[in-house]
Amino acid sequence: MLYRIAEPADWHHAQQTGFFASADLAAEGFIHSSEPHQILETARRYYAGRADLVLLEWDEAALAAAGVRVEREWVASRQQHFAHVFGPVPLGAVCRHWLLGADESGGFQLPPELVVLGE
Repeated sequence: MLYRIAEPADWHHAQQTGFFASADLAAEGFIHSSEPHQILETARRYYAGRADLVLLEWDEAALAAAGVRVEREWVASRQQHFAHVFGPVPLGAVCRHWLLGADESGGFQLPPELVVLGE
């Protein structure tokens, strides 16, 4: 499974159109997404203090079946490979979603279903 921290407006738009897309798709040609162990650091780096986010879980096999290409590409600033999704994500590939927001101390917590050992 892959994960995307989404803006509420993008998630709302996806529910109306049947496809998730975001500003990075238009600007860079792909949607940034994360493996489970990358979610919290991404939230901390790019969404500090935000309390209104949505965490999307999408199925990589469903993306492939829909003809949406996923490539893991090296991101030097993070010294890791990240999954880049080259096209809008059909809602049928979204398995689950959760509200994601910083707590009072500004930190983020994974939903209980996603707690990864060592996080």
